[in-house]
Amino acid sequence: MRSDDALIGGASWVQFRKFSDPKGSLTPVESERHVPFAINRVFYFYDVPVGERRGAHAHREQHQVLVCVAGSFDVVLDDGSRDQVVHLSRPWRGLYVPPLLWTSQVNFDGGTVGLVLASDAFDEDDYIRGYDEYRALVGGR
Repeated sequence: MRSDDALIGGASWVQFRKFSDPKGSLTPVESERHVPFAINRVFYFYDVPVGERRGAHAHREQHQVLVCVAGSFDVVLDDGSRDQVVHLSRPWRGLYVPPLLWTSQVNFDGGTVGLVLASDAFDEDDYIRGYDEYRALVGGR
């Protein structure tokens, strides 16, 4: 299923402001103003080989917003009983991912740069890395 409208599992689109003039464009992001949480960690991914898959996990407590800064990629959302594929390709549009939603990033264009805004510092105990464990935790919704 591919959709740019209603999203499953509590995910939602975040529309950032875009300011453009002849010198280029700028998109500001402010903690708790443009995203629905305080930003405590920022990281980005790049040089992902075409055909590779990233993510494939869920978080117990952490909230995230994923943004494609350059290039494009798909995000597979999975709530334990349904999945949905959404496409990220615009730096002024983010994807909010709440806790307990399994995600994977796939179908990367060459040169893609993805940005992740996270509510918490890295904590390995917050990750759910096994899909069977995830399904058991969410009850196969």
